[in-house]
Amino acid sequence: MSVVAVADDVALAARWGLPERASPAGEAAPLTLRREHGRLMLAGDPGVYGKPLGVDFVAGRAAHRRRFGGGRGQLIAKACGLGKGVTPSIVDATAGLGRDAFVLATLGAEVLMIERVAAIAALLDDGLARARADAETAEIAARLRLAPGDAGRDLATLVAEGGVAPQVVHLDPMFPHREKSALVKKEMRVFRELAGDDADAPRLLEAALEVATHRVVVKRPRKAPPIDGPPPRHALEGKTSRYDLYVHRSLNDLASLA
Repeated sequence: MSVVAVADDVALAARWGLPERASPAGEAAPLTLRREHGRLMLAGDPGVYGKPLGVDFVAGRAAHRRRFGGGRGQLIAKACGLGKGVTPSIVDATAGLGRDAFVLATLGAEVLMIERVAAIAALLDDGLARARADAETAEIAARLRLAPGDAGRDLATLVAEGGVAPQVVHLDPMFPHREKSALVKKEMRVFRELAGDDADAPRLLEAALEVATHRVVVKRPRKAPPIDGPPPRHALEGKTSRYDLYVHRSLNDLASLA
């Protein structure tokens, strides 16, 4: 069963529709959304969840990948069709902490991020605000927009409200884990506690296929089966992951419009 994150002040709770923090005697500490050193963080018992979770597009891993990531030769760039003269509009319908979306925006794509877990959407919103205020990342962050909501249920509505006509929809649904690998990454435990496994992945794929004009890209563990539904037309494999491509039409026609 998933747990509910709480906020540590009234304003945060009201903005993101979260319960305000309460600590009844004897009750285990929940996951709490709070500000630490100017950043919004999601924190719980360090022994269970590890370090507090936040979104930082300016420094750390994002900065390293921005500078040394390999440009459009990266597997995700190839999967989403960012080729010579082609930069499609993209919806990342399972945004998570925004890492994939930020890579795509770094490469020039306009990306609408959709995230259904309110606490994670709050972290994304905070990370975006700080990235827009930084000289090195402001231009990239300007290509990113956030739409909190459930893509599996409301994808078409969220896309319409976001004012985009996505040529590509990117999906990275949570893959059901094996018990022996459940503790590999404490960061992933936070996501599983909040959202559970993406049992609605087939419905999300169906919605994505209806919305994307050119292709749907699904990130999977390399040896995992495709999502139930129509078979992918192509697959691109990396060392640990794979991108299944569901193609409506070629993206090459976008080059002539550039």
